[in-house]
Amino acid sequence: MKWRIPRLKELYKEKLCKIGQAYSKIKPGSRIFISTGCAEPQYLTANLENYPASIADTEILHLVSLGESPYLKSTCKDMCRLNTFFIGHSAREAVKRGDADYAPMFLSEIPKLMKSGRIRVDVAFIQVSPPDPFGNCSLGVSVEASKAAVDCANYVVAQVNKNMPRTLGDSFVNVEQLDAIVEYDEPILEYVADPPDDVSRRIGFYVSRLVPNGSTIQVGIGSIPNAVLENLKDKRDLGVHTEMFSEGLVDLYEAGVINNRKKSFHNGKIIAAFCIGQKGLFDTIDNNPVFEFYPFDYVSDPRNIAKNDDMVAINSALEIDITGQVCSDSIGPEFYSGIGGQADFVRGSALAHNGRPIIAIASTAKDGQISRITPMLTQGSGVVTTRGDVHYVVTEYGIAYLHGKSIRERAMAMINIAHPKFRRYLLEEAKKLNYIYPDQELPPEDGSLYPEFYSWNYKTHDNIEVNIRPIKPIDEEKLRRFFYGLREEDIFYRFMGAVQTMPHTKAQPLVVLDYEEKFAIAAYLGTDEKDGQEEFVGVARWFLDRATNKAEVAFTVSPHMQGRGIGTYLLQRLIDVAKEKGISGFTAEVLAANRKMLSVFYKSGYKVKSQLDSGIYDIEFNFNDVMEVL
Repeated sequence: MKWRIPRLKELYKEKLCKIGQAYSKIKPGSRIFISTGCAEPQYLTANLENYPASIADTEILHLVSLGESPYLKSTCKDMCRLNTFFIGHSAREAVKRGDADYAPMFLSEIPKLMKSGRIRVDVAFIQVSPPDPFGNCSLGVSVEASKAAVDCANYVVAQVNKNMPRTLGDSFVNVEQLDAIVEYDEPILEYVADPPDDVSRRIGFYVSRLVPNGSTIQVGIGSIPNAVLENLKDKRDLGVHTEMFSEGLVDLYEAGVINNRKKSFHNGKIIAAFCIGQKGLFDTIDNNPVFEFYPFDYVSDPRNIAKNDDMVAINSALEIDITGQVCSDSIGPEFYSGIGGQADFVRGSALAHNGRPIIAIASTAKDGQISRITPMLTQGSGVVTTRGDVHYVVTEYGIAYLHGKSIRERAMAMINIAHPKFRRYLLEEAKKLNYIYPDQELPPEDGSLYPEFYSWNYKTHDNIEVNIRPIKPIDEEKLRRFFYGLREEDIFYRFMGAVQTMPHTKAQPLVVLDYEEKFAIAAYLGTDEKDGQEEFVGVARWFLDRATNKAEVAFTVSPHMQGRGIGTYLLQRLIDVAKEKGISGFTAEVLAANRKMLSVFYKSGYKVKSQLDSGIYDIEFNFNDVMEVL
């Protein structure tokens, strides 16, 4: 390399030293910051125990370690003590034993606290790329809090490693900022994530339904995040603003799914604070102008996150109670991970235009023996994301939208996505807590699970998009709103009388279904996964009579949506499901004055038998008795 500034070339040579010289200037009692994850300067940290006089009574500040963490060895125990901002695998047992400390805080605040002096940094151990012709070394795969540590430390030791990728953004430190330079080339630490299991893939599928084309995403690493990324392969024009990323995100970038074209903040760029992965990832980001790395106080600042329109933040949890309190850093009183950037991104995405904060969690732990959805958080658990901040919760059993909902609505929504074997328990506990109606019911335990695979879309002749899905127990309030939007004549036709109200006692049997003998679907405007505010504009249902193997059918359409073929479409979908379940035909009772409903039956394509009695038609038709087309 040809240096463009000779003065910096000479300065680099002056600061170049052996590791022993670098350690010799460290004083006992210092606070030593070590770069994070794959950027950990292994050569520097591996030699800690070789210089006991320098590291005597020191405190190691660190975010998360992927290496062997030599500062946790028994030989170093009496010389240095780890204080970590996030508990990784290598530090977990030490923190549990009380041999290491955990400092819970938002990632966005770590650089600020360093700059203010409230987190004192005496020494910074960093790993950087070789300098460019202007003396700038890149912090590479991990800028996070390292940039602030360099700015604040009294003594900066840099391991210069030719294998460190040169990343762009606010990732550079000049040789003038370094006090000791140790050249040592070694492979960058790598991380291999566990492949997604079936539960994670199911969660990933549901989360993907909440990610619209053109949105900007934040997603971390692990089985669930990787499953989410796998399910985004069919999306278009995604952007990225995230604290960290791994291989799964790079795969989407290389496939063209992530192109950042529609980002409203840093258009065309992937913004991150650090990354964790393998050599293929490092090669992709090396000197790639699409990837820009910035410190935590920039990337994870909720105000910056909110500048991304359609921001989708995807985070995980350890436990969630039925009111929506999220614990992500401990199992009871035992600290397990950390606050990380969850609260920052949940709040930032909530503030963004059309933003969507998502908490993704498997419904159970310990091979299905423990429910992660609980009546109350385990004693000692900490709340990382408050119930007021939670919007979406996703398990392998579906999506619950909690924001703006009452405790009763939240409890039912969370029970609905819990593992089926724990739902009855959660229901009874919710009753004891007076969270829900004392007579609240769930579908029979021997009934079918919610058939989410039934989903249809219908476009009216005037191009109105209508979505259709089976009704859930949590739809009680939506059904009541639908009822109160009907005209008197619609109610009279549907219920054969002047029904005035739809209280809980009447509404509950209409939404608590077994999907075998009681089946109902709703047509709605809007997307229920988006904000939980979809408007029911049609409801159709059947009740099976096992003795005759025929089901009684009924349907109603909102006044402002009548005349658009919705009733006909709903009836056809009910017929499809009934035939699939082996039901032989439908029956119905229709007031003679209800000419519209009679017309729908006669246009069904089947030979309809009808008999008039006291102003009511008894309708019947068999599915094997199809009208002949002339």
